[in-house]
Amino acid sequence: MQDSPGTTGGFPYLLVDSKVLPEVFLKVVRAKQLLAQGKVKSLSEATKAAGISRSAFYKYKDNVFTYQNTSAQQIATLTAELADQPGMLSELLATLSKSGANILTINQNIPVDSVAPISISMRTDALTVDIETLTQRLQAMDGVVNLRILSN
Repeated sequence: MQDSPGTTGGFPYLLVDSKVLPEVFLKVVRAKQLLAQGKVKSLSEATKAAGISRSAFYKYKDNVFTYQNTSAQQIATLTAELADQPGMLSELLATLSKSGANILTINQNIPVDSVAPISISMRTDALTVDIETLTQRLQAMDGVVNLRILSN
């Protein structure tokens, strides 16, 4: 296979240890994170905080990304029916959070017959208890009419 200028042997992406990359790439990633997390209000602030020029940011911003090993992440989806009472969802979420779950999505529908159906997707790789114990805790809460784990 012959390489043409600007190619990487036919491989559009490479996974490279950040220790061997020029520092500018790490600074671009840092600037992007600052912007995404709302820790800075402008691109100028982000590039200044990261220690790079705006031109360097623009040069690399669309080609430098962090890698998240999703195979190490465990995601579970639960569905529940909650009594239509103030603070019920908040209490359930607090229990999940205290157990180390990282909430990814929440979908709550309008209550029918005083019961609100919900679904929650969460990362479970940092749980402090096993999923069965967590499920039992949630099912035992006052106001949880029904709860089950759909995927784990």
